[in-house]
Amino acid sequence: MRFERSHARRTAFVAVASSFALLATACGSGDDGSSGGGGSAAPALEGRGPITLASGKDTSGNLQNQLNAWNASHPTEKVELKELPEDANAQRQQMIQNAQAQSDAFSVLSMDVVWTSEFAANQWVTQIPEDKVPDLGKLIPATVETAKYRDKLYGVPVTSDGGLLYYRKDLLTKAGIADAPKTWDEMLAACQKVAALPEAKGMSCYAGQYEKYEGLTVNFAEAINSAGGVIVDKDGKPNVNTPEAKAGLEELVNGFKAGAIPKAAITYKEEEGRRAFQEGKLLFHRNWPYVYALANKTDGSSKVAGKFGVAPLPGKTGPGVSSLGGHDYAISSFAKNKATALDFINFMASEERQKANIEKTSQAPSWASLYDDPALTKQFPYLAPLKASILGAQPRPRVVKYGDVTAAIQAAAYDALNAKVAPDKALADLQTKLQSLITQ
Repeated sequence: MRFERSHARRTAFVAVASSFALLATACGSGDDGSSGGGGSAAPALEGRGPITLASGKDTSGNLQNQLNAWNASHPTEKVELKELPEDANAQRQQMIQNAQAQSDAFSVLSMDVVWTSEFAANQWVTQIPEDKVPDLGKLIPATVETAKYRDKLYGVPVTSDGGLLYYRKDLLTKAGIADAPKTWDEMLAACQKVAALPEAKGMSCYAGQYEKYEGLTVNFAEAINSAGGVIVDKDGKPNVNTPEAKAGLEELVNGFKAGAIPKAAITYKEEEGRRAFQEGKLLFHRNWPYVYALANKTDGSSKVAGKFGVAPLPGKTGPGVSSLGGHDYAISSFAKNKATALDFINFMASEERQKANIEKTSQAPSWASLYDDPALTKQFPYLAPLKASILGAQPRPRVVKYGDVTAAIQAAAYDALNAKVAPDKALADLQTKLQSLITQ
């Protein structure tokens, strides 16, 4: 995020960085849609018996509890967890390999919301009749759209996600700052004030996720969207080589250059950043809702329990824009017991299961009513800013060749953050690359 805007701003920023320095600181794809996904009639979902769920590493520790609840009442249709790596890119790759082999090893896929177009177009997942999902209309509409391709449903949203700003409320209060920053400049000013506190020794100003993986695509998109830019416009055409996009990318580039974002953050994925925040190394941290429960643990694993607050992401002139995250459960086209798989998906997407999950993990639900549940809003004060984050979120490019598109974004952003390529050249090259990948 842009931490210098003029000579005066640059001077102030270097002062912030110096203060902290002295203190010691969610593969190629197929074709463009010709391989299917646009059929008018949904196939019959038949077959009953045991199934599997392919899902990324469960850092919450609660997923098996959810599966146990299903298994207890379905002794002949039990679900087995096939746990994939923590890294989203690796998860997607394993799911694609399974599909290309036409293997029935995975019945239900826990898919990042941006994978729908690719998996549906390649007929790796099965269309789901909307009338077979009784609670679909009770989910946040934006989450339902993530599960559609060519207006057909290919998944059911089980969790949503919006980026949040975690911040050390205790240190801001001690520095005389009453509210969380709404802009990048306000965040820098807060860093400068807090850096003068003895308690800030060893802290850095800010970090998100900057390793070359899907999290970097998210952080890149949020920086650009929060500066008024886009990666792909409303007509589906690449439009990333703009002054607005450059301003957003420069927020991140200048953050690394001046030291407000620590050098170590170039290796951060979600968990590395979470641990840094919980260890008291960051004043501000961009991450997903799941961090809330873990950072508030009182078992000694978090040094910031009870000391932090949650706010919307900051932007250029006001609150920023989150990338829409979350996971949809889809049925593999090669699964044997598709009827059981659909029943299991409806079970996991139900209000009861989503409420049970948020109570244990703080993960964002897709069920709209839970954001206004009095008991939950009391337990999780972040629900109000999270709801605003999700409602105002922008999707990452919804394209069939998503794997190639996100790889191009990550390469351009990573080279810019590492000062290998100037931001304007990185964006110009990315625009050319995206034009070759995204066709109408």
